Amino acid sequence: MIKHIILWTLKDMPDSEKESVKKGIKDGLEGLKGKIPGLIDIKVNAQGRLGSSTADLMLDSTFESEEALKGYSKHPEHVAVADSKVRTFTASRACLDFEV
Repeated sequence: MIKHIILWTLKDMPDSEKESVKKGIKDGLEGLKGKIPGLIDIKVNAQGRLGSSTADLMLDSTFESEEALKGYSKHPEHVAVADSKVRTFTASRACLDFEV
C-alpha cells in the first residue's frame, strides 16, 4: 500500500473565506472515494489546526499501489477537483509518498 500525504498553505484571504475554501477542498477530495480505481481511503483534515502549525490543511490518502497513485494523479475527476477547489486557493504544497 502507498500513503500519499499533502500539506497545503492557503493564499492570503479573509478567515471566513478560508473556512469556505477548506470545506470545498475537503468535500471535493473526500468525494472521490469509490470513484477512482485503487484509492482505498482519502481524508482531509481541515479543522482543529493549532497555532504552531505551518500548514492550513492536510490530505491523508491510501492507495493499493504506486500505479494506483499515478492513475489518481491523472484521473479526470481528481484533476477537476484539484483545478477547481485546490490549486486556485493554495499558495504552497508539500507532498510525502511512502510505502506501508
